[in-house]
Amino acid sequence: MRWPERRRWIMVALAAVLAVGAATAVAYRVLAPAEVDTVARSAYPPAPSPQTGVIGRLPVAPLVVDGRLRVYAGNRQVYADQPVNGQHRVTPFWSYRRWPAQLVGVLADDTTVVSRWSDGLLVALDARTGRVAWRADGPVPGAVPKPRRTYASTVWDPTGLYATRTADGRRVLVAAGPGRVGGYDLADGRRLWRADVGGDCRTEVGTTVAGELLAVDACDGPARVEFRDAATGAVRTRWQPPGGPEDLMVVPVGCRDGHSNCRGLRVSGPGDDTGRGWLVGPGDPVAVPALDGTDTELDGEWAVGTSAGLITGRSARTGKELWRRADLGPVRIIAVEPGRVHLLTERNELVTLDPATGVERSRFVLDLGHDGVGWMPGRAYAADGYVAVERVRQRATPDDDDQAYYLMPEAVLLAATGTSP
Repeated sequence: MRWPERRRWIMVALAAVLAVGAATAVAYRVLAPAEVDTVARSAYPPAPSPQTGVIGRLPVAPLVVDGRLRVYAGNRQVYADQPVNGQHRVTPFWSYRRWPAQLVGVLADDTTVVSRWSDGLLVALDARTGRVAWRADGPVPGAVPKPRRTYASTVWDPTGLYATRTADGRRVLVAAGPGRVGGYDLADGRRLWRADVGGDCRTEVGTTVAGELLAVDACDGPARVEFRDAATGAVRTRWQPPGGPEDLMVVPVGCRDGHSNCRGLRVSGPGDDTGRGWLVGPGDPVAVPALDGTDTELDGEWAVGTSAGLITGRSARTGKELWRRADLGPVRIIAVEPGRVHLLTERNELVTLDPATGVERSRFVLDLGHDGVGWMPGRAYAADGYVAVERVRQRATPDDDDQAYYLMPEAVLLAATGTSP
């Protein structure tokens, strides 16, 4: 073979080798595990004092953090924008992405935003900068239902992810998965304890204001409510309501965030559409008939109920009626936060009352532009005086796809209900 031909074949072979190498490098960059933390480039914004009323429309559900930021979830991303009272979602203030793991839950405590991922990793971000504060290996979550496009379930009610505070003020994070649960110091991510527990025979349901993790445990006989110290992992007691059914269903009530820092429980059994209310604390739960029924919510020591066109406020412990209103017609409670109970009328008016007195803090129609009020509320959320509500088509069913389910692409309305008391 002559040298020119040999050189040509050498060059062809070399080009092929380089092409394969380049393709391999690209594939590695695309497919290899990756983490991208895009931190804030501007100063932490001040907390605004928004005008009462509807603020704007959002395509995804916001988690209000520190009264200053809105935090959102995506398939593989948690990110924030500001100001909190902005009319639309804007360019992220900060963003954190992972690949190939998927985001399954987000929780905020003060200025710490914790994200939970499908591989079990817990990543805490400083909300003021978006920088990673700590990482910790947590229990791998079980099967999490695919969220709808607003990701409301991911940020407003994350499965198996809870926060609480101990009597000495320590902030504790609890993560639970099938067969395993663990507690972590929210300040630095240090694991405080880990416990191997039953898989299909128990379900974690939330944390209490007394610093305990709640679970329904049926692994050894009839179902009982387990109270576990969130800071040490020690089980304090397993409790069954007197005369209660063997198959318990427990819903936390009076929770500050999602199913975290809850003051009460509603316990029911098969075929029971109402449930019995209980206050939780250092000892055994205390029966509170004022919390019986699904049309009643709890804020601190106050139970607010809606029935037959009446709204009543009672002392949760004594049941004594403190106030009543009959001027709003049929209403439903869509969200509760400290010092506020948010109700929606048949005309989709958002009415915010003081749960201790029944005094009206604000009232306005949840409408913006020419959207109208021909919709049903889906998931709803409240924090720092802000209320966010998913707008669902009136004839939508849970089996509908997102396009048929939501009223429009920007399905979430964000509103401000006034300054803090």
